[in-house]
Amino acid sequence: MRGGHGGARGAGGAGHAGRGGGGGGGRESGAAMGVRGVGRLWWGTVSCTLFLAVNSLYSASDDVIELTPANFNKEVIQSESLWLVEFYAPWCGHCQRLTPEWKKAATALKGVVKVGAVDADKHQSLGGQYGVRGFPTIKIFGANKNKAEDYQGGRTSDAIVEAALSALRSLVKERLSGRSGGYSSGRQSRESGGGDKKDVIELTDDSFDKNVINSDDVWMVEFYAPWCGHCKNLEPEWAAAATEVKEQTKGKVKLAAVDATVNQMLAGRYGIRGFPTIKIFQKGEDPVDYDGGRTRSDIISRALDLFSDNAPPPELLEIISEDVLKSTCDAHQLCIISVLPHILDTGASGRNSYLDVMLKMAEKYKKKMWGWLWTEAGAQSDLESSLGIGGFGYPAMAAVNARKMKFALLKGSFSEQGINEFLRELSVGRGSTAPVGGGAFPKIHSVEPWDGKDGELPVEDDIDLSDVDLDDLGKDEL
Repeated sequence: MRGGHGGARGAGGAGHAGRGGGGGGGRESGAAMGVRGVGRLWWGTVSCTLFLAVNSLYSASDDVIELTPANFNKEVIQSESLWLVEFYAPWCGHCQRLTPEWKKAATALKGVVKVGAVDADKHQSLGGQYGVRGFPTIKIFGANKNKAEDYQGGRTSDAIVEAALSALRSLVKERLSGRSGGYSSGRQSRESGGGDKKDVIELTDDSFDKNVINSDDVWMVEFYAPWCGHCKNLEPEWAAAATEVKEQTKGKVKLAAVDATVNQMLAGRYGIRGFPTIKIFQKGEDPVDYDGGRTRSDIISRALDLFSDNAPPPELLEIISEDVLKSTCDAHQLCIISVLPHILDTGASGRNSYLDVMLKMAEKYKKKMWGWLWTEAGAQSDLESSLGIGGFGYPAMAAVNARKMKFALLKGSFSEQGINEFLRELSVGRGSTAPVGGGAFPKIHSVEPWDGKDGELPVEDDIDLSDVDLDDLGKDEL
C-alpha cells in the first residue's frame, strides 16, 4: 500500500599470526600455541554544505581538540585526563552559537581539562555510539571512560568551566579514595571480570545453529581463547560495542562470542586458526571475515553499515495531514517531496510507475536516512507554491531542509536517471537552493489517502425536462 500512513516501505595493525578473520592488531596463533582441539540524526551523511557552505566549527588553531573515530579511543578512552566533549553538527544553529563559548572554555581549561569536539554529522557512528540524538550534546568523560555523563548546564563559557572544575574535583576525590583505579583505559580482561558483557551473546556448539544460522538477523561472532592476550584486550571493546549496537539497530545486529577451546566443533567448521577471529553471518550467505579495527568505534561502525545494508528502504508516505509532513521532515535532515499528476491524468498504473521510481531511489539512498513524501497535484496547493512548483509541470520533486527552510528543485526528468543525478548533486553539497516561501511550511490540508484505484469523473445529475413545454420557449418576446 502506498497511500496514507502505511505507505510503501520501504585499521587495525599488521603482524598477526595464523589465518582467519578478526581484525588487525595481531592475533595469537592457536596452532603455534597448542589450540585445544582446534563482523549523512538523521544519520548516511549528507554534506554539511548541502544548502550553505558550512565548514567544521573548529580548526587546528583553537584549543578545542577535534576528535574522530580514528583518534577518539586513544585520545579520550585510554586517557587519564578528564574530557569535556561536544558532539555537534556544522549546520546546527545552537552549535554555531555555542562555538565561541566552547573555544573560550577550552582556552581557560588548557592544561587542566581536555576539551574536544566531534562532528557527529560527519562521524555518525561515533555519535551513535554515545547515544547522541540532538545537537549540541556535551558529555563528560571522567574516571570511568566507559560511562560518560551528560552535561546539562548552561551554554556559557563560565558555566562550562565551572562544571569542568566540579567534575575534576570529584575525580581527584575518587582517586584519593582509591575508587577510580583501573577504569580510565577501559581495558579490563575477562579474567578480571571487567566490562559489562550482558549484551554479548555466548554461543556454544549446541546453540549456534538455532541462534545464528536460522536467524534473519546479522551476527558478528568473535571466536576467542581464554588465555589469548589479544582477546582480553578486545573484550571490553566488544562488550561496549554490543550494547550500543543492540540499541542502535533494535537488536537486528547481534554481537556474540564463542570459546573456541571448548566449542571445538564450531572452531573446526569455520577454520579458526588464530585468536581472536571475528566472522560476520548473514542469512543465506557464507560467513565472511571481519578485518576492521578493534576499537568499539570501529566495531560499531561496521555493525551499523551491516544494519543499513540489510534495512528496508524508508517509508514512502502520502501527505494526508500536517502531522505526516512535519513528523517526517523534522526527523530527517532532508525530506524528498514529490508532487504527482492528478489521478485522472495518469490513472492508477501511471501513478504507480512514478511511485515505483521513488521507491527505487529511496532504496538506493537509504543510507542517507532521508524522509520520502508524495502528494497529488492540487491537493496541497499552498505547499506547491511555497516550493516554487506553482501548479504546473507535474510530476515535480523538491528536496527540503526543514531546519534551514531551504529547498532544491529537480530540474531534470522525473526518472531514475534524472532523480539520481539530482540527489547525487545534493549529496556532495552542490545544486541551487531557495528559501521556502514564507519561511515556514504552509497550512497542510487533511485529505483522504489514495485508495490505489483509477480516478472517476464526478457523476452529473440528469435534468428532468418532462415538465417543460419546449414549444413555449419559442414564444418568449425579446
